[in-house]
Amino acid sequence: MLVHSPSSLSDDSIILLSEVSLKVGQDCILSKVNANIHSGEFIGIFGPNGSGKTTLVRALLGLIPCSSGTMTLFGGPIRRGSRLIGYMPQAITTCETGLSVRAVIMAVQVGEHWGMPCNNAAAVREVEEVLELVQLSHLAEAPFYQLSGGEKQRVQLAQALLGNPKLLILDEPLASLDPYHQQQLVDIIRNVKKITGVTVLFIAHDINPLLHIIDRVWYLAGGKAVLGTLEEVISNNVLSNLYNASMHVIRAEGRIFIVNADSNILETTCCGHSHA
Repeated sequence: MLVHSPSSLSDDSIILLSEVSLKVGQDCILSKVNANIHSGEFIGIFGPNGSGKTTLVRALLGLIPCSSGTMTLFGGPIRRGSRLIGYMPQAITTCETGLSVRAVIMAVQVGEHWGMPCNNAAAVREVEEVLELVQLSHLAEAPFYQLSGGEKQRVQLAQALLGNPKLLILDEPLASLDPYHQQQLVDIIRNVKKITGVTVLFIAHDINPLLHIIDRVWYLAGGKAVLGTLEEVISNNVLSNLYNASMHVIRAEGRIFIVNADSNILETTCCGHSHA
């Protein structure tokens, strides 16, 4: 059920932004953004706090309109609550109750978490499928409140996968996880993408856990956004233009570090630390 047909994995654009500007109140957060994202891609979205990552996601979910430009999803206008989108918010929103993991996943309602109602046999079977996808079948009857932080994140991932979405938006799922559980979750998401063919937009502060999985980077800073390969975007020239400052990219021992040469501050976006 969760495997997309080969036709859905074509090179057709599923997200197209043309000269898009986004505002919050009177503040312009992003200006004249252009992007073309194809089915089956894994896109890492990065940028400092306040760069517009959350605003961009809200626009893609149909929660805020473009102030100018056009934005389309699957060739049509973006609509709130689309069943084509699976959304995993950063915060764990499920109540700390004694409900089992299976019951928590089945409680998802249409329009609240971009999932599907689980009130028939087919839906129940799908819950079992997503439990297997996120490697939680062995904890299906465990009380949700007893789970670790990483396991709770996997429950939210399972909720986002209900309804067989074609686009999966993950809002900083690695936040507050230790390196071991970060890598475990990244590996699970990589396996989900391999099995389902879903297109992934993965928002993160640290690019390093995703270096082996991302197809392209969408980097936001200074009200601007650049989409391209890792080599195209994570470069001295591109980042200096985005930040309007002298930025240096350092590659060492398989990791990437970004330094603001004007202040000697190590960018949190790509290393997970605040100071050099």
